[in-house]
Amino acid sequence: MRVLQSPMEIITGNKVATAVALGAAAVVGYCIYFDNKRRSDPLFKEKLKERRRKNRELLQQKNKRGIPDLKDHSAVQQYFLQEIQLGETLLAAGDLENGVEHLANALTVCGQPNQLLGVLQQTLPPNVFNALIEKLPQAGMRLAGEPSAADDLGLE
Repeated sequence: MRVLQSPMEIITGNKVATAVALGAAAVVGYCIYFDNKRRSDPLFKEKLKERRRKNRELLQQKNKRGIPDLKDHSAVQQYFLQEIQLGETLLAAGDLENGVEHLANALTVCGQPNQLLGVLQQTLPPNVFNALIEKLPQAGMRLAGEPSAADDLGLE
């Protein structure tokens, strides 16, 4: 005659299967409830259209400024070279402010910014180099505020 049962004997396969089935049913019910709630929201489609419109506008603004998709290595390299060339051209023409801004943009996407800074420090006049150092945080924040193109479109 058995008086005491071990805890493993109490929990049987049928009980475990029942608990798993109830948990799965609860999760599916939860999903159905909130999906129905979302679909019945009269403003849902308007909110979705508005969010997609804003994302499209952000992408268009980003493309106007010429900031590349940071996931595309060739686009980043092309942008880097373009910004370096434009910065040098503007500095040679005497437009220090815009030239420094373009060099700062190039530094933000550069793979080895410390080496480039060393080269620029040796080649640029001290006042221009100091202006470049002051512009770097602004250029970095501008670039960091740019989401990728896929995120902008809200694609899933």
